[in-house]
Amino acid sequence: MKIPGNIITLLIGITITLLSLWFSQHNGLLPQIASAEAPQIDQLFNAMLAISIGLCLVIGGALIYSLLAFRQKPGDNTDAVPVHGNVPLEILWTAIPSAIVLWLAIYSFDIYKAVDSGAYIASLHESHHAPEQVVASQERVQPGVALAATLPETELAQTKLPATAAQLEPGSAQVKPDTVGVSGNENPSAPSQDTATRTVRKALPQREELTAPRIGPTTLEAATPADLEVNVTGLQYAWIFTYPDSNIVSGELHLPVNRSVKLNISANDVIHAFWVPQFRLKQDAIPGQQTRMRFTPTAVGEYPVICAELCGAYHSAMKTRVIVQSPQEYAAWIQSQVALTESGSVVATSQ
Repeated sequence: MKIPGNIITLLIGITITLLSLWFSQHNGLLPQIASAEAPQIDQLFNAMLAISIGLCLVIGGALIYSLLAFRQKPGDNTDAVPVHGNVPLEILWTAIPSAIVLWLAIYSFDIYKAVDSGAYIASLHESHHAPEQVVASQERVQPGVALAATLPETELAQTKLPATAAQLEPGSAQVKPDTVGVSGNENPSAPSQDTATRTVRKALPQREELTAPRIGPTTLEAATPADLEVNVTGLQYAWIFTYPDSNIVSGELHLPVNRSVKLNISANDVIHAFWVPQFRLKQDAIPGQQTRMRFTPTAVGEYPVICAELCGAYHSAMKTRVIVQSPQEYAAWIQSQVALTESGSVVATSQ
């Protein structure tokens, strides 16, 4: 009995759909989930992977079938039947990809808003309605210091460069005495510029209307502030973390598990990107502009912090760790660092 072509096509379509869905849910391509926002990112990735696998199987299968079914027969030297266009087919292969792209755009934007990782749409909107307020100093930046191309051309505040990767010991919260400086010209009202942060961040001009951008309603964050706030400073080639509430300065990011965290991120020299693969979140660190990232770590452990933006010759070495601890372990770490701070061995300001 000959099976009708429509039935065969239907069976092939069902098989491809099932294979795509199964592999997208069991791909094993992503690292461990370590934040409350990660599952939503994974859902988007799996959806895109399922669509990609299905398209690959359909297109690749059609090509292989055509090569086998319509190959030249032995002794057949005649020309093939000429075909000039197929309007229904052309509409089909244009409409389906367009619908897929539109759906992915809406779905991805919805997830992007849901994770509230602090992107730039809100800031770009605000930049058209608020005048630029630039904080300038009386000193010019030293030659050779690269700044982001988007910074306004103005006189820049210059401080002694803070700790580099070699000066800031990995795994330690201690900054060596000759690595930090405080500028008297620094704007005291700059966002998140507590005492500890001022010791490591350069006094760059701040675009006030672009400070701490985010996507989503700002009233939600005002009603539910994060349990912990940490300032993150990127520089060639290290990450420095300051805790405003306790004036702790560390080369590693310590966080309590199952507590919401807000990171205020900036840079001292060039554009960097703060990325923790297990959190599925990434945010730019931009000179003169403070971005932010909000998330909740959900798994105790140590995870890499990677710079995901090419920032110089030693970009690949710009790595550190985020250590997610139990509340008791985190409290003990805070107490130990506060004790070091009170003993005067954490931050020494260069005179």
